[in-house]
Amino acid sequence: MSETSTVFPREPRWEGDGTHRIPFLTYTSEELYKRELERFFYKDHWCYVGLEAEVPNPGDYKRTVVGERSVIMVRDADGTISVVENVCAHRGMRFCRERHGNRKDFVCPYHQWSYTLKGDLQGVPFRRGVKQDGQVHGGMPADFNTADHGLTKLKVATRGGVVFASFDHEVEPIEDYLGPTILGYFDRLFNGRKLKILGYNRQRIPGNWKLMQENIKDPYHPGLLHTWFVTFGLWRADNKSQLRMDDRHRHAAMISTRGQAGKAEHVTQVSSFKESMQLNDASFLDIVPEPWWGGPTAVMTTIFPSVILQQQVNSVSTRHIQPNGHGSFDFVWTHFGFDDDTEEMTQRRLRQANLFGPAGFVSADDGEVIEFSQQGFESKPFYRTVAELGGREVENTEHMVTETLIRGMYHYWRNVMEA
Repeated sequence: MSETSTVFPREPRWEGDGTHRIPFLTYTSEELYKRELERFFYKDHWCYVGLEAEVPNPGDYKRTVVGERSVIMVRDADGTISVVENVCAHRGMRFCRERHGNRKDFVCPYHQWSYTLKGDLQGVPFRRGVKQDGQVHGGMPADFNTADHGLTKLKVATRGGVVFASFDHEVEPIEDYLGPTILGYFDRLFNGRKLKILGYNRQRIPGNWKLMQENIKDPYHPGLLHTWFVTFGLWRADNKSQLRMDDRHRHAAMISTRGQAGKAEHVTQVSSFKESMQLNDASFLDIVPEPWWGGPTAVMTTIFPSVILQQQVNSVSTRHIQPNGHGSFDFVWTHFGFDDDTEEMTQRRLRQANLFGPAGFVSADDGEVIEFSQQGFESKPFYRTVAELGGREVENTEHMVTETLIRGMYHYWRNVMEA
């Protein structure tokens, strides 16, 4: 179809069976987006909801989302973690407004229906009516059963202090969902040590939610876009690196070992390399190897569809993708450390966290280019991107000069969306 055509297709037009040319419509169709929510966020998949350290005490809760559905992660009196939908079973109100808190139960302010922390209905005002003039008026029908009107309960999986949930109670075990390769990198970061929450960032990015999954499956851009990465050697094409996927190509890990800062032949040709750029505070890059690293100084793991696990030198965080419409998503960063960290290490993690987040010296670039990409997609939805660096195949590699992880994700996307 010519670029001047005004007849837009309703479904993406892929070029053959490959995924090296991605139709712009993949990012701009509201119809496709609604289908993605059902197939990726509400069925057959695990979604990240938080860290156990965010709800350390009985009654502690955190309001978050799975897809566009509001949910509550809460620790019950017996210490177990439940995830329930934030929708009252009576009239559908989102009853919980606070992001964090502590409660003995949940009460909807509209009609005062109350629920246990596990989501069971325990109280209905005027259930048996009201006595007046010797008669009982109103009330629920005689066969009304509270057990039939609890909050929607999600299936929950916890591993290494991380909490996942699914509306689909038939979803496969979390270990099978991740697969052995990605599970290994997951366990490397969440190796059983108690986690300590350091803080949050959140931002709304005007772009399709998949673009953030792509961004962290794209080793092509960091050494070109990010001045900090290329100038100080944190992530460059000449670093020792590996790219790994699960068997279904939906999850991925980008593994890199820090190289040397300064000049290299290919680096001097990159406009983002700033030879004169110096740090006023050298402690900002005071990187201390940690025993659990096992060599790599950076591992970025994408767990489809909802979360990115970040280890960039001593900064560690989760990044939660929360879609809201085909052209927008909220991005929530949870920065953490470990309970046995020294105060010096905690301060180091906090300093290095300034590389990331909405105003981070690195990550601010990503939010901006995603916004500009979405603007381009919206202007010509009949066109396509090119993802052919490193060839057109989907395979693990021992280098970063490739877009294989993006092709892999869309291989999975096509299998699910076009089924």
